[in-house]
Amino acid sequence: MKRLNRRDFSTSAATLSAGLALGVHSSASAATSGQPSEPLGVAVCGVNSRGMSHVGGFHNDPRTVIRVLVDVDSNVGEKQADKVEEMQGSRPRVVRDVREILDADDIQIVTCATPNHWHAMIGVWAMQAGKDVYIEKPISHNIHEGRALVAAAEKYGRMFQTGTQCRSSLACIDAMKFIADGGIGEVNLARGLCYKRRKSIGPIGDYSIPDSIDFNLWSGPASYTDPKVTRQKFHYDWHWQRHYGNGDSGNQGPHQTDVARWGLGLDRHPNSILTYAGRLGYQAERKDPNYVDAGDTANTQVSIYDYGDKTIVFETRGLGVNDSADTELNELFGSTRGNKIGVVFYGTEGYVIQGPSYQACRAFDLNKKEIRSFTHNSRENGVLNDVHMSNFIDAVVNRDASILTADARCGHLSASIAHHGNTSYYLGQENRATPEDISAAVEKFASRDDDAATLKRTLQHLRDNGVNPDVDMLSLGPQLTFDPETERYLGNDEANAMLTRQYREGFEVPSAEDI
Repeated sequence: MKRLNRRDFSTSAATLSAGLALGVHSSASAATSGQPSEPLGVAVCGVNSRGMSHVGGFHNDPRTVIRVLVDVDSNVGEKQADKVEEMQGSRPRVVRDVREILDADDIQIVTCATPNHWHAMIGVWAMQAGKDVYIEKPISHNIHEGRALVAAAEKYGRMFQTGTQCRSSLACIDAMKFIADGGIGEVNLARGLCYKRRKSIGPIGDYSIPDSIDFNLWSGPASYTDPKVTRQKFHYDWHWQRHYGNGDSGNQGPHQTDVARWGLGLDRHPNSILTYAGRLGYQAERKDPNYVDAGDTANTQVSIYDYGDKTIVFETRGLGVNDSADTELNELFGSTRGNKIGVVFYGTEGYVIQGPSYQACRAFDLNKKEIRSFTHNSRENGVLNDVHMSNFIDAVVNRDASILTADARCGHLSASIAHHGNTSYYLGQENRATPEDISAAVEKFASRDDDAATLKRTLQHLRDNGVNPDVDMLSLGPQLTFDPETERYLGNDEANAMLTRQYREGFEVPSAEDI
Protein backbone atom coordinates (compact mmCIF):
# COMPACT_ATOMS: atom_id res chain seq x y z
CA MET A 1 0.00 0.00 0.00
CA LYS A 2 1.36 3.41 -0.95
CA ARG A 3 1.81 5.71 2.05
CA LEU A 4 0.96 9.35 1.66
CA ASN A 5 3.64 11.74 2.77
CA ARG A 6 2.78 14.26 5.47
CA ARG A 7 2.01 17.10 3.05
CA ASP A 8 -0.13 14.90 0.76
CA PHE A 9 -1.94 13.41 3.72
CA SER A 10 -2.76 16.78 5.26
CA THR A 11 -4.28 18.08 2.04
CA SER A 12 -6.21 14.90 1.33
CA ALA A 13 -7.48 14.32 4.86
CA ALA A 14 -8.44 17.92 5.55
CA THR A 15 -10.44 18.10 2.34
CA LEU A 16 -12.08 14.73 2.92
CA SER A 17 -13.03 15.31 6.54
CA ALA A 18 -15.08 18.40 5.75
CA GLY A 19 -17.27 16.20 3.57
CA LEU A 20 -17.39 13.41 6.14
CA ALA A 21 -19.03 15.71 8.65
CA LEU A 22 -21.96 16.09 6.29
CA GLY A 23 -22.00 12.45 5.26
CA VAL A 24 -20.82 13.36 1.75
CA HIS A 25 -17.44 13.55 0.08
CA SER A 26 -17.69 15.61 -3.08
CA SER A 27 -15.18 18.33 -3.89
CA ALA A 28 -18.02 20.85 -3.99
CA SER A 29 -18.78 20.26 -0.31
CA ALA A 30 -15.18 20.12 0.88
CA ALA A 31 -13.53 22.97 2.72
CA THR A 32 -9.95 23.75 3.62
CA SER A 33 -9.08 23.34 7.27
CA GLY A 34 -7.19 26.00 9.20
CA GLN A 35 -3.50 25.68 9.99
CA PRO A 36 -2.22 26.33 13.53
CA SER A 37 0.67 28.77 13.88
CA GLU A 38 2.74 25.94 15.35
CA PRO A 39 2.10 22.19 15.73
CA LEU A 40 -0.38 21.17 18.41
CA GLY A 41 1.21 19.18 21.23
CA VAL A 42 -0.22 15.71 21.84
CA ALA A 43 -0.02 13.48 24.92
CA VAL A 44 -0.91 9.85 24.26
CA CYS A 45 -2.03 7.81 27.27
CA GLY A 46 -1.61 4.04 27.14
CA VAL A 47 0.93 3.10 24.47
CA ASN A 48 1.30 -0.66 24.83
CA SER A 49 -0.94 -1.36 21.86
CA ARG A 50 -3.69 0.83 20.39
CA GLY A 51 -2.02 4.02 21.59
CA MET A 52 0.72 3.60 19.00
CA SER A 53 -1.96 3.85 16.32
CA HIS A 54 -2.77 7.23 17.84
CA VAL A 55 0.90 8.12 17.55
CA GLY A 56 0.93 7.11 13.90
CA GLY A 57 -2.22 9.07 13.08
CA PHE A 58 -0.98 12.29 14.65
CA HIS A 59 2.51 11.87 13.21
CA ASN A 60 1.02 11.70 9.71
CA ASP A 61 -0.62 15.10 10.17
CA PRO A 62 1.89 18.00 10.20
CA ARG A 63 -0.41 20.06 12.43
CA THR A 64 0.52 17.92 15.46
CA VAL A 65 3.59 16.63 17.27
CA ILE A 66 3.83 13.91 19.95
CA ARG A 67 5.27 15.57 23.05
CA VAL A 68 4.34 13.14 25.85
CA LEU A 69 3.73 9.42 26.29
CA VAL A 70 1.83 8.42 29.42
CA ASP A 71 2.02 4.82 30.59
CA VAL A 72 2.02 3.31 34.07
CA ASP A 73 4.36 0.60 32.78
CA SER A 74 7.71 2.39 32.66
CA ASN A 75 9.24 -0.26 30.38
CA VAL A 76 6.50 0.22 27.81
CA GLY A 77 6.71 4.02 27.95
CA GLU A 78 10.47 4.16 27.37
CA LYS A 79 10.43 1.52 24.64
CA GLN A 80 7.72 3.33 22.70
CA ALA A 81 9.42 6.69 23.20
CA ASP A 82 12.43 5.28 21.35
CA LYS A 83 10.14 4.50 18.39
CA VAL A 84 8.54 7.95 18.44
CA GLU A 85 11.95 9.63 18.55
CA GLU A 86 13.05 7.67 15.50
CA MET A 87 9.77 8.52 13.78
CA GLN A 88 9.58 12.27 14.37
CA GLY A 89 13.13 13.23 15.25
CA SER A 90 12.36 14.43 18.78
CA ARG A 91 11.87 12.32 21.87
CA PRO A 92 8.62 12.72 23.80
CA ARG A 93 8.64 13.03 27.55
CA VAL A 94 7.60 9.84 29.35
CA VAL A 95 5.45 10.04 32.49
CA ARG A 96 3.41 7.53 34.44
CA ASP A 97 0.68 9.83 35.76
CA VAL A 98 -1.42 11.88 33.33
CA ARG A 99 -1.93 14.50 36.05
CA GLU A 100 1.70 15.53 35.64
CA ILE A 101 1.01 17.03 32.21
CA LEU A 102 -2.51 18.43 32.53
CA ASP A 103 -1.18 21.92 33.22
CA ALA A 104 1.52 21.74 30.55
CA ASP A 105 1.30 24.68 28.13
CA ASP A 106 2.80 22.65 25.29
CA ILE A 107 0.00 20.05 25.36
CA GLN A 108 -3.27 20.88 23.61
CA ILE A 109 -4.56 17.33 22.94
CA VAL A 110 -4.80 14.29 25.22
CA THR A 111 -5.64 10.88 23.78
CA CYS A 112 -6.53 7.74 25.67
CA ALA A 113 -5.99 4.09 24.75
CA THR A 114 -5.64 2.77 28.30
CA PRO A 115 -7.72 -0.04 29.83
CA ASN A 116 -11.42 0.86 29.78
CA HIS A 117 -11.75 1.70 33.48
CA TRP A 118 -9.45 4.71 32.95
CA HIS A 119 -11.07 6.21 29.84
CA ALA A 120 -13.57 8.57 31.44
CA MET A 121 -11.29 9.71 34.27
CA ILE A 122 -8.60 10.80 31.83
CA GLY A 123 -11.19 12.43 29.57
CA VAL A 124 -12.81 14.43 32.36
CA TRP A 125 -9.51 15.56 33.85
CA ALA A 126 -8.17 16.59 30.44
CA MET A 127 -11.25 18.60 29.46
CA GLN A 128 -11.35 20.31 32.85
CA ALA A 129 -7.73 21.30 32.20
CA GLY A 130 -8.67 22.83 28.84
CA LYS A 131 -7.43 20.02 26.61
CA ASP A 132 -9.22 18.45 23.66
CA VAL A 133 -9.53 14.68 23.83
CA TYR A 134 -9.63 11.60 21.63
CA ILE A 135 -10.73 8.45 23.50
CA GLU A 136 -10.86 4.90 22.26
CA LYS A 137 -14.08 2.97 22.38
CA PRO A 138 -15.75 2.27 24.68
CA ILE A 139 -15.38 5.81 25.98
CA SER A 140 -16.74 4.67 29.35
CA HIS A 141 -16.77 1.72 31.70
CA ASN A 142 -20.38 2.45 32.69
CA ILE A 143 -23.24 4.78 31.76
CA HIS A 144 -22.47 7.29 34.54
CA GLU A 145 -19.06 7.89 32.96
CA GLY A 146 -20.45 8.43 29.48
CA ARG A 147 -22.85 11.04 30.83
CA ALA A 148 -19.94 12.79 32.54
CA LEU A 149 -17.92 12.97 29.33
CA VAL A 150 -20.83 14.41 27.35
CA ALA A 151 -21.37 17.03 30.06
CA ALA A 152 -17.67 17.92 30.27
CA ALA A 153 -17.33 18.41 26.51
CA GLU A 154 -20.33 20.74 26.53
CA LYS A 155 -19.42 22.70 29.67
CA TYR A 156 -15.77 23.28 28.80
CA GLY A 157 -16.25 23.70 25.05
CA ARG A 158 -13.80 20.95 24.24
CA MET A 159 -13.46 18.87 21.09
CA PHE A 160 -14.11 15.19 21.82
CA GLN A 161 -13.63 12.41 19.29
CA THR A 162 -14.54 8.76 19.89
CA GLY A 163 -12.26 6.13 18.35
CA THR A 164 -14.98 4.55 16.23
CA GLN A 165 -13.15 4.83 12.94
CA CYS A 166 -16.06 3.47 10.88
CA ARG A 167 -17.63 6.93 11.15
CA SER A 168 -14.86 8.22 8.87
CA SER A 169 -15.01 5.31 6.42
CA LEU A 170 -16.29 6.31 2.99
CA ALA A 171 -17.59 2.75 2.59
CA CYS A 172 -19.76 3.14 5.68
CA ILE A 173 -20.78 6.71 4.86
CA ASP A 174 -21.97 5.71 1.40
CA ALA A 175 -23.66 2.53 2.64
CA MET A 176 -25.53 4.36 5.38
CA LYS A 177 -26.72 6.94 2.86
CA PHE A 178 -27.82 4.11 0.56
CA ILE A 179 -29.91 2.68 3.41
CA ALA A 180 -31.36 6.10 4.29
CA ASP A 181 -32.30 6.64 0.64
CA GLY A 182 -34.31 3.42 0.62
CA GLY A 183 -31.78 1.27 -1.19
CA ILE A 184 -33.04 -1.90 0.49
CA GLY A 185 -36.51 -0.68 1.35
CA GLU A 186 -37.69 -0.22 4.91
CA VAL A 187 -35.09 -1.19 7.50
CA ASN A 188 -35.95 -1.71 11.15
CA LEU A 189 -33.46 -4.41 12.23
CA ALA A 190 -29.68 -4.50 12.44
CA ARG A 191 -27.56 -7.36 13.76
CA GLY A 192 -24.05 -6.72 15.06
CA LEU A 193 -21.67 -9.67 15.02
CA CYS A 194 -18.55 -10.41 17.00
CA TYR A 195 -17.86 -13.98 15.99
CA LYS A 196 -14.25 -13.78 17.09
CA ARG A 197 -12.27 -16.63 18.61
CA ARG A 198 -11.16 -15.87 22.16
CA LYS A 199 -9.27 -18.59 23.96
CA SER A 200 -9.40 -19.03 27.72
CA ILE A 201 -7.10 -16.65 29.59
CA GLY A 202 -5.87 -19.19 32.11
CA PRO A 203 -7.02 -20.32 35.53
CA ILE A 204 -8.10 -17.80 38.12
CA GLY A 205 -5.29 -17.38 40.63
CA ASP A 206 -3.07 -15.03 42.62
CA TYR A 207 -0.44 -13.64 40.25
CA SER A 208 2.39 -11.19 40.81
CA ILE A 209 2.34 -7.60 39.58
CA PRO A 210 5.14 -6.87 37.06
CA ASP A 211 7.92 -4.78 38.61
CA SER A 212 7.67 -2.12 35.92
CA ILE A 213 4.02 -1.30 36.73
CA ASP A 214 2.70 1.22 39.24
CA PHE A 215 -0.35 -0.81 40.25
CA ASN A 216 -1.91 2.05 42.19
CA LEU A 217 -2.00 4.16 39.04
CA TRP A 218 -2.95 1.22 36.84
CA SER A 219 -5.96 0.56 39.07
CA GLY A 220 -6.96 4.23 39.17
CA PRO A 221 -10.77 4.42 39.56
CA ALA A 222 -11.08 0.66 40.17
CA SER A 223 -10.88 -0.68 43.71
CA TYR A 224 -8.28 -3.27 44.61
CA THR A 225 -9.46 -6.85 44.46
CA ASP A 226 -8.24 -9.63 46.76
CA PRO A 227 -6.05 -11.03 45.37
CA LYS A 228 -5.06 -8.01 43.33
CA VAL A 229 -4.22 -9.77 40.06
CA THR A 230 -6.14 -12.94 39.25
CA ARG A 231 -5.12 -13.37 35.57
CA GLN A 232 -1.87 -14.77 34.18
CA LYS A 233 -1.33 -12.17 31.46
CA PHE A 234 -1.33 -8.71 33.00
CA HIS A 235 -1.76 -6.69 29.81
CA TYR A 236 -4.75 -7.04 27.47
CA ASP A 237 -6.53 -9.86 29.31
CA TRP A 238 -8.11 -7.28 31.63
CA HIS A 239 -10.69 -7.00 28.79
CA TRP A 240 -12.29 -10.22 30.06
CA GLN A 241 -12.52 -9.11 33.70
CA ARG A 242 -15.54 -6.90 34.30
CA HIS A 243 -13.79 -4.92 37.03
CA TYR A 244 -11.68 -3.31 34.29
CA GLY A 245 -13.12 -4.27 30.90
CA ASN A 246 -16.48 -4.86 29.26
CA GLY A 247 -15.95 -8.13 27.40
CA ASP A 248 -16.23 -8.27 23.64
CA SER A 249 -19.61 -6.55 23.72
CA GLY A 250 -17.72 -3.48 24.95
CA ASN A 251 -14.39 -4.17 23.24
CA GLN A 252 -15.27 -5.05 19.66
CA GLY A 253 -18.97 -4.32 19.97
CA PRO A 254 -19.04 -0.49 19.96
CA HIS A 255 -17.70 -0.46 16.41
CA GLN A 256 -20.62 -2.57 15.22
CA THR A 257 -23.39 -1.19 17.40
CA ASP A 258 -22.32 2.33 16.42
CA VAL A 259 -22.76 1.45 12.75
CA ALA A 260 -26.07 -0.25 13.60
CA ARG A 261 -27.38 2.90 15.31
CA TRP A 262 -26.14 5.02 12.42
CA GLY A 263 -27.82 2.97 9.72
CA LEU A 264 -31.09 2.74 11.66
CA GLY A 265 -31.07 6.47 12.44
CA LEU A 266 -31.14 5.92 16.20
CA ASP A 267 -29.81 8.86 18.19
CA ARG A 268 -31.12 7.60 21.51
CA HIS A 269 -30.93 4.81 24.07
CA PRO A 270 -33.07 1.68 23.73
CA ASN A 271 -36.37 1.39 25.58
CA SER A 272 -35.79 -2.16 26.80
CA ILE A 273 -33.05 -4.77 26.87
CA LEU A 274 -32.84 -8.54 27.26
CA THR A 275 -29.71 -10.69 27.33
CA TYR A 276 -28.88 -14.37 27.51
CA ALA A 277 -25.20 -15.19 27.88
CA GLY A 278 -22.49 -17.19 29.61
CA ARG A 279 -18.80 -17.94 29.83
CA LEU A 280 -18.94 -21.51 28.64
CA GLY A 281 -16.92 -24.11 26.80
CA TYR A 282 -13.48 -23.73 28.30
CA GLN A 283 -13.91 -26.81 30.49
CA ALA A 284 -14.62 -28.86 27.36
CA GLU A 285 -11.82 -27.15 25.48
CA ARG A 286 -9.28 -27.97 28.19
CA LYS A 287 -10.81 -31.36 28.94
CA ASP A 288 -11.00 -30.36 32.60
CA PRO A 289 -14.50 -30.23 34.15
CA ASN A 290 -13.11 -28.37 37.19
CA TYR A 291 -11.39 -25.59 35.26
CA VAL A 292 -12.32 -22.03 36.32
CA ASP A 293 -11.24 -19.31 33.93
CA ALA A 294 -9.86 -16.00 35.20
CA GLY A 295 -12.25 -14.14 32.93
CA ASP A 296 -15.76 -13.30 34.10
CA THR A 297 -17.26 -11.58 31.06
CA ALA A 298 -19.40 -13.55 28.63
CA ASN A 299 -17.82 -15.39 25.72
CA THR A 300 -21.25 -16.24 24.32
CA GLN A 301 -23.83 -13.48 24.45
CA VAL A 302 -26.97 -12.36 22.66
CA SER A 303 -28.40 -8.98 23.64
CA ILE A 304 -31.64 -7.66 22.16
CA TYR A 305 -32.32 -3.92 22.19
CA ASP A 306 -35.85 -2.65 21.57
CA TYR A 307 -36.10 0.96 20.36
CA GLY A 308 -39.83 0.86 19.85
CA ASP A 309 -39.93 1.03 16.08
CA LYS A 310 -36.55 -0.64 15.52
CA THR A 311 -34.33 -3.36 16.97
CA ILE A 312 -30.60 -3.95 17.35
CA VAL A 313 -29.29 -7.42 18.16
CA PHE A 314 -25.67 -7.94 19.14
CA GLU A 315 -24.12 -11.40 19.21
CA THR A 316 -20.79 -12.38 20.76
CA ARG A 317 -19.20 -15.75 20.08
CA GLY A 318 -15.76 -16.41 21.53
CA LEU A 319 -15.59 -20.16 21.02
CA GLY A 320 -14.71 -21.78 17.70
CA VAL A 321 -16.65 -20.09 14.89
CA ASN A 322 -16.05 -22.43 11.97
CA ASP A 323 -18.99 -24.18 10.30
CA SER A 324 -21.40 -22.61 12.75
CA ALA A 325 -24.61 -23.57 10.90
CA ASP A 326 -25.44 -19.93 10.13
CA THR A 327 -26.62 -20.45 6.57
CA GLU A 328 -27.86 -16.91 5.88
CA LEU A 329 -24.85 -15.22 7.50
CA ASN A 330 -22.47 -17.59 5.74
CA GLU A 331 -23.99 -16.60 2.40
CA LEU A 332 -23.84 -12.86 3.12
CA PHE A 333 -20.26 -12.96 4.37
CA GLY A 334 -19.24 -15.50 1.73
CA SER A 335 -17.54 -17.82 4.18
CA THR A 336 -18.23 -20.72 6.52
CA ARG A 337 -14.92 -20.39 8.34
CA GLY A 338 -13.10 -17.90 10.52
CA ASN A 339 -14.23 -14.77 12.30
CA LYS A 340 -17.31 -12.82 11.25
CA ILE A 341 -17.19 -9.24 12.49
CA GLY A 342 -19.64 -6.73 11.11
CA VAL A 343 -23.23 -5.56 10.84
CA VAL A 344 -26.19 -6.89 8.84
CA PHE A 345 -29.08 -4.56 8.01
CA TYR A 346 -32.32 -6.30 7.09
CA GLY A 347 -34.57 -4.43 4.66
CA THR A 348 -37.85 -5.27 3.01
CA GLU A 349 -36.00 -5.37 -0.31
CA GLY A 350 -32.59 -6.72 0.63
CA TYR A 351 -29.60 -6.56 2.93
CA VAL A 352 -26.61 -4.33 3.57
CA ILE A 353 -23.59 -5.69 5.40
CA GLN A 354 -20.63 -3.84 6.86
CA GLY A 355 -17.68 -6.14 7.24
CA PRO A 356 -15.50 -7.93 7.72
CA SER A 357 -13.43 -4.81 6.99
CA TYR A 358 -14.32 -1.31 8.19
CA GLN A 359 -13.40 -0.22 4.67
CA ALA A 360 -15.98 -2.28 2.76
CA CYS A 361 -19.77 -2.64 2.69
CA ARG A 362 -22.01 -4.55 0.30
CA ALA A 363 -25.69 -4.55 -0.59
CA PHE A 364 -27.70 -7.61 -1.64
CA ASP A 365 -31.19 -8.24 -2.92
CA LEU A 366 -33.55 -10.64 -1.15
CA ASN A 367 -32.01 -13.54 -3.08
CA LYS A 368 -28.63 -12.55 -1.65
CA LYS A 369 -27.32 -11.44 -5.01
CA GLU A 370 -24.86 -8.56 -4.63
CA ILE A 371 -26.26 -5.36 -6.11
CA ARG A 372 -23.84 -2.71 -4.86
CA SER A 373 -20.46 -2.42 -3.17
CA PHE A 374 -18.96 0.44 -1.18
CA THR A 375 -15.27 0.95 -0.45
CA HIS A 376 -12.89 3.24 1.38
CA ASN A 377 -9.75 3.16 -0.72
CA SER A 378 -6.79 3.82 1.57
CA ARG A 379 -4.59 4.75 -1.37
CA GLU A 380 -6.99 7.41 -2.64
CA ASN A 381 -8.86 8.50 0.48
CA GLY A 382 -6.24 8.12 3.20
CA VAL A 383 -5.58 5.46 5.81
CA LEU A 384 -8.80 5.20 7.79
CA ASN A 385 -7.22 5.67 11.22
CA ASP A 386 -5.41 8.79 9.98
CA VAL A 387 -8.53 10.23 8.34
CA HIS A 388 -10.43 9.86 11.61
CA MET A 389 -7.60 11.58 13.48
CA SER A 390 -7.46 14.35 10.88
CA ASN A 391 -11.18 15.01 11.26
CA PHE A 392 -10.58 15.48 14.99
CA ILE A 393 -7.66 17.84 14.35
CA ASP A 394 -9.83 19.85 11.93
CA ALA A 395 -12.34 20.36 14.74
CA VAL A 396 -9.59 21.32 17.20
CA VAL A 397 -7.99 23.85 14.84
CA ASN A 398 -11.31 25.40 13.81
CA ARG A 399 -12.93 25.12 17.28
CA ASP A 400 -15.96 23.57 15.61
CA ALA A 401 -17.46 20.48 17.24
CA SER A 402 -20.11 20.23 14.52
CA ILE A 403 -17.64 18.70 12.08
CA LEU A 404 -16.66 15.82 14.38
CA THR A 405 -17.72 12.47 12.97
CA ALA A 406 -17.93 10.74 16.39
CA ASP A 407 -18.46 13.20 19.24
CA ALA A 408 -18.99 12.47 22.93
CA ARG A 409 -22.72 11.84 22.61
CA CYS A 410 -22.11 9.43 19.75
CA GLY A 411 -19.52 7.56 21.81
CA HIS A 412 -21.76 7.54 24.88
CA LEU A 413 -24.80 6.08 23.13
CA SER A 414 -22.78 3.36 21.42
CA ALA A 415 -20.80 2.38 24.53
CA SER A 416 -24.02 2.30 26.54
CA ILE A 417 -25.39 -0.45 24.33
CA ALA A 418 -22.71 -2.75 25.73
CA HIS A 419 -23.36 -1.53 29.27
CA HIS A 420 -27.10 -2.24 28.95
CA GLY A 421 -26.53 -5.77 27.68
CA ASN A 422 -23.91 -6.55 30.31
CA THR A 423 -26.13 -5.19 33.07
CA SER A 424 -28.90 -7.60 32.09
CA TYR A 425 -26.40 -10.47 31.99
CA TYR A 426 -24.68 -9.67 35.28
CA LEU A 427 -27.98 -9.27 37.13
CA GLY A 428 -29.19 -12.61 35.79
CA GLN A 429 -25.95 -14.52 35.92
CA GLU A 430 -27.19 -16.94 38.56
CA ASN A 431 -30.42 -17.49 36.66
CA ARG A 432 -29.29 -20.49 34.65
CA ALA A 433 -31.96 -21.20 32.10
CA THR A 434 -32.90 -24.10 29.88
CA PRO A 435 -33.26 -23.48 26.14
CA GLU A 436 -37.02 -23.69 26.67
CA ASP A 437 -36.90 -20.99 29.36
CA ILE A 438 -34.91 -18.66 27.10
CA SER A 439 -37.22 -19.35 24.18
CA ALA A 440 -40.23 -18.39 26.27
CA ALA A 441 -38.54 -15.17 27.42
CA VAL A 442 -37.51 -13.95 23.97
CA GLU A 443 -40.93 -14.79 22.57
CA LYS A 444 -42.45 -12.25 24.94
CA PHE A 445 -39.84 -9.56 24.22
CA ALA A 446 -40.63 -6.83 21.68
CA SER A 447 -38.27 -7.38 18.76
CA ARG A 448 -38.10 -7.28 14.97
CA ASP A 449 -35.68 -10.19 14.89
CA ASP A 450 -36.61 -13.84 14.48
CA ASP A 451 -35.49 -14.42 18.06
CA ALA A 452 -36.26 -18.13 17.95
CA ALA A 453 -33.94 -18.58 14.95
CA THR A 454 -31.17 -16.56 16.63
CA LEU A 455 -31.46 -18.67 19.77
CA LYS A 456 -31.39 -21.86 17.72
CA ARG A 457 -28.17 -20.77 15.98
CA THR A 458 -26.60 -19.82 19.29
CA LEU A 459 -27.43 -23.16 20.90
CA GLN A 460 -26.03 -25.01 17.88
CA HIS A 461 -22.83 -22.95 18.15
CA LEU A 462 -22.44 -24.12 21.75
CA ARG A 463 -23.09 -27.74 20.86
CA ASP A 464 -20.54 -27.51 18.05
CA ASN A 465 -18.00 -26.51 20.73
CA GLY A 466 -18.71 -29.36 23.13
CA VAL A 467 -21.20 -27.53 25.35
CA ASN A 468 -24.53 -29.11 26.24
CA PRO A 469 -26.83 -26.13 26.90
CA ASP A 470 -29.28 -28.39 28.73
CA VAL A 471 -26.56 -29.09 31.31
CA ASP A 472 -24.07 -26.20 31.09
CA MET A 473 -26.81 -23.63 30.80
CA LEU A 474 -26.75 -20.06 29.61
CA SER A 475 -27.83 -17.34 32.02
CA LEU A 476 -31.02 -15.42 31.31
CA GLY A 477 -30.97 -11.79 32.39
CA PRO A 478 -34.00 -9.80 33.45
CA GLN A 479 -35.78 -7.64 30.92
CA LEU A 480 -34.69 -4.08 31.66
CA THR A 481 -36.76 -1.00 30.88
CA PHE A 482 -34.79 2.20 30.39
CA ASP A 483 -35.84 5.84 30.32
CA PRO A 484 -33.75 7.43 27.54
CA GLU A 485 -34.35 10.92 28.94
CA THR A 486 -33.39 10.40 32.59
CA GLU A 487 -30.94 7.62 31.67
CA ARG A 488 -32.17 5.40 34.46
CA TYR A 489 -33.78 1.98 34.59
CA LEU A 490 -37.41 1.86 35.62
CA GLY A 491 -38.37 -0.19 38.66
CA ASN A 492 -34.98 -1.88 39.09
CA ASP A 493 -32.74 -0.56 41.86
CA GLU A 494 -30.12 -3.24 41.23
CA ALA A 495 -29.77 -2.17 37.62
CA ASN A 496 -29.56 1.51 38.59
CA ALA A 497 -26.77 0.67 41.03
CA MET A 498 -24.81 -0.66 38.05
CA LEU A 499 -25.04 2.64 36.20
CA THR A 500 -21.89 3.61 38.11
CA ARG A 501 -19.27 1.99 40.35
CA GLN A 502 -17.51 2.50 43.68
CA TYR A 503 -14.57 4.77 42.92
CA ARG A 504 -11.36 4.92 44.89
CA GLU A 505 -10.60 8.16 46.66
CA GLY A 506 -8.86 10.59 44.35
CA PHE A 507 -10.17 8.86 41.22
CA GLU A 508 -13.88 9.67 41.42
CA VAL A 509 -15.54 10.33 38.07
CA PRO A 510 -18.03 13.11 38.86
CA SER A 511 -21.67 12.98 37.87
CA ALA A 512 -22.80 14.92 34.82
CA GLU A 513 -24.48 17.40 37.15
CA ASP A 514 -21.25 17.99 39.10
CA ILE A 515 -18.84 18.35 36.18
